Amino acid sequence: MSDEPLNVPTDHHFGEVISTYTRAQALADGVLLDAGPSSGEVGFRWPVALTAAAWSDCVDWMEDDSVRQIHQDLSGRLWDVLYMASQAIRTSVQPSDTLQFKLHRVPRDGRSINAELVTLKLIVGPGDCGEPVITILMPDED
Repeated sequence: MSDEPLNVPTDHHFGEVISTYTRAQALADGVLLDAGPSSGEVGFRWPVALTAAAWSDCVDWMEDDSVRQIHQDLSGRLWDVLYMASQAIRTSVQPSDTLQFKLHRVPRDGRSINAELVTLKLIVGPGDCGEPVITILMPDED
């Protein structure tokens, strides 16, 4: 057993922290987008955020998109993502902090009217103060 006290700062072993980027900063910068009250309505008890890439691909939808493509709305698309994420958690057989799930969504490309299958990734991790938070991302994002 080591004689070193347990409360030694981490910089003792690893050096001084060079930089940090908090979840709050990512939300303020638009790198993450808060799912808001919809996440609670679907059944999530912890805060849920989506990366800008996941939001852009699966949630974002404007009235102009409905005119050019097919009628949808942002709140409905967000609900779909959150609902499919919650279903993936409920039906998961292996406990894990990372889970992939599939979702059908109409691509926001100005011409598509048919839904396509896309895979998203859900990660449960610590927030800025160690509290549990959920982040939904594209599969190639970390």
